[in-house]
Amino acid sequence: MEDILRAIVLGIVQGLTEFLPVSSSGHLIAVRELFDWQFADDLTFDVSLHLGTTVAVLVFFWREWAQMLRSALLRLSGGRSLESGGVYDDRMLLFVAGGSVPVAITGLALNSWIEDEVRSPIVVGAMLISFGLTLAFAERAGRRQRALSDLGLRDALLIGSAQAISLVPGVSRSGITIAAGLLLGFTREEAARFSFVLSTPAILGAGMLTLGEAIRDDKLSGNVDVIVAGAVFAAIVGWLSISVLLRLVQSRSFLPFVAYRLAAGAFLVAYFAV
Repeated sequence: MEDILRAIVLGIVQGLTEFLPVSSSGHLIAVRELFDWQFADDLTFDVSLHLGTTVAVLVFFWREWAQMLRSALLRLSGGRSLESGGVYDDRMLLFVAGGSVPVAITGLALNSWIEDEVRSPIVVGAMLISFGLTLAFAERAGRRQRALSDLGLRDALLIGSAQAISLVPGVSRSGITIAAGLLLGFTREEAARFSFVLSTPAILGAGMLTLGEAIRDDKLSGNVDVIVAGAVFAAIVGWLSISVLLRLVQSRSFLPFVAYRLAAGAFLVAYFAV
C-alpha cells in the first residue's frame, strides 16, 4: 500500500512537471531526496511514470499525429499530402523526426554518465536557476511573431538540439524547447505546441526502453498495481497540465514559471549544500 501511495504522489509530480517548464526529472529527484524515499525497485516507478506521460501527450495531440501520419501515408502511396491539413502534414512529421535525432544521439551516448554523475539535488537546483534565467531572456528577447506554418527544418533541428540539453535534470524539456522557440521568433502558444509535439517521440522512446527493461528483468508481474496507480495519475495530471499551459500562454508570459524556478532552485542549493 505504501508503494501505491508513493506511486500516486510521484505520478502527480511527473504529470504536473513534465509539461510545465519546471523539469520533471529534477522534481522527482528533489521529492525523493527531501522525503528520503528509498525504493527497492526504481524501475517499476519509472515505467509507470513514463507510461502515464506518454498516454497524456498522445491523447492530447492525437488529432495532430493522426493528420501527420495520414498525410505521410498519402505521400508514400504516390498521392499528394493533404491540402487542408494545416501545418500538421507530412512536412511537420519530417520536422519532428529531424528534431528528435539530437536527443536520441545524446541519450544513447551520455545516458549512463548522466545517471551516475549529475542526478543530485544541487545540480537540479543550479539547472533550475540557470535555465530559468534562460527562459526569462527568451521571454524578453523573443519577437513572438512567427506561427508553426513558418517552421522549417533548421528551426526543428535547433529546437531539437536544445531538447538534448534537457537530459540533464533540472533543465526541463518543455522549458528549454519553448525558450528556443521563443528565441527563433515563434509565439508563446506555437512554441509550446511544437515543444509538446516534438517531445512525443522522446517520451515514447523513454517509456518503451524502461518497459523493455522491466519485462526483461521480470519486474511487471508483482507490481501491476503500482504501475497502474502511477501511470493513471501521471496521465490525468499530465493532460491537464498541457491544457492549462496552452490556455495560459495565450494571454500571459512564462515569467511566473521563471520566478518559481529561481525560488525552488535557490532552496535546493541552499538546503542540500548545508
